[in-house]
Amino acid sequence: MNTVDSETVFYGKALLQNMSKNKKEQENYLDYIPKHNSLFPFEKNENNRIEVMVHNKGLMNRIAQMIFRRPKYSRIELDDFGSFIWEQIDGEKTIYGICDLIKAQFGEEAEPLYERATTFFQILRRNSFIVYMNKK
Repeated sequence: MNTVDSETVFYGKALLQNMSKNKKEQENYLDYIPKHNSLFPFEKNENNRIEVMVHNKGLMNRIAQMIFRRPKYSRIELDDFGSFIWEQIDGEKTIYGICDLIKAQFGEEAEPLYERATTFFQILRRNSFIVYMNKK
């Protein structure tokens, strides 16, 4: 049975549990500090949204570029919510701090705030668009 002291704060799915060799550690996902991965350049488009550029490399992508005239870079356009978050990522703010800014900008439209934000950050991390400055 997993016991947690009364001072631990849970924000939806924000508390991640990592298994180490002999003990269970708990990390609050909202304490992570995200930073853009320099391998993925980005820019603002004419719709004032962020576009992240992904280099299409590898043999299959190279063949598709030659035969089907596929671009060397794919552009991933973020929505308004994602673009706002992307602009807040600076390598200094925690996810919790960014969530406060989201709430101030979008209000009730952002709810359920912590679940949406943590899911978005997990997607960004899974695709290597961001790295965490303080993750073990």
